[in-house]
Amino acid sequence: MSKLYTVQELVALSTTYLKGKGCQSPRLDAEVLMAHVLNSDRVHLYMNLDRPLEKGEVDAYRRLIGLRGRRTPVAYLTGSKEFYGLEFVVSEAVLIPRPETELLVGEALAMLESISNPRVFDLGTGSGVIAVTVAFHHKQASVLAVDISEAALEIARTNADRLQVADQLSFLQSDMFSRIPCEKFDLICANLPYIPSCDLENLDQEVRQEPIKALDGGQDGLDYYRILIEHAPGYLTAGGCALLEIGEGQRDTIVDLAAKRGYSQCLVKQDYAGKDRVVVLRWQ
Repeated sequence: MSKLYTVQELVALSTTYLKGKGCQSPRLDAEVLMAHVLNSDRVHLYMNLDRPLEKGEVDAYRRLIGLRGRRTPVAYLTGSKEFYGLEFVVSEAVLIPRPETELLVGEALAMLESISNPRVFDLGTGSGVIAVTVAFHHKQASVLAVDISEAALEIARTNADRLQVADQLSFLQSDMFSRIPCEKFDLICANLPYIPSCDLENLDQEVRQEPIKALDGGQDGLDYYRILIEHAPGYLTAGGCALLEIGEGQRDTIVDLAAKRGYSQCLVKQDYAGKDRVVVLRWQ
């Protein structure tokens, strides 16, 4: 007869296993995956550490721990990720939302606060975290969410439905601006691929399991941003802004491109680690 483990015992064994596999937060990963298997949260987990596990629970947990040991991201294993205080569905069709992008959303909401019935365009929406979060916190906002991937758009639609903002959003499959109707928006948000192609092989093993098309920004990482900076003015109202998330070392090129295109203002905001992260471009 196979051994019956308690929650505490199996989490401890799995923590040791994940540490040996090089996972950066083995204990946290082990706890999150256990909570997922038990359809619980970590608070209830700590309240039930002596709970004996059933065979089916042990089997399900071991399968997830094995995948995590092969560096599959935890969010793909649980199918969800928290962002800006909301829970989002994710899959291997989309990038996993990151805390740095919350800075962009915060800037967007601050800009929209004084605008009645604003129109927002989220380019490269992925799982829809930017579009859905803006709609969730600004009930008068109308948001167009665009992505080249239909699979990503399906995830974004699911999140809009789950968070009850689907009536504020519309979705469109488009390669950048190729299918965007000739309309004006108060704000364009974009978290586009910005990793230089030569840096992709040096990314963490977990990140390399995310969609390459959502990471690869070309030779210097700015292929898509050149397109956006050139074409965004045709879709912005007078005084409208584009908010862009950027990578390390890309500030000066972005600022130069914006100045040459004629934007009236270009501000760069730092993230919580003090790195250049969000660019604000205003069009007059």
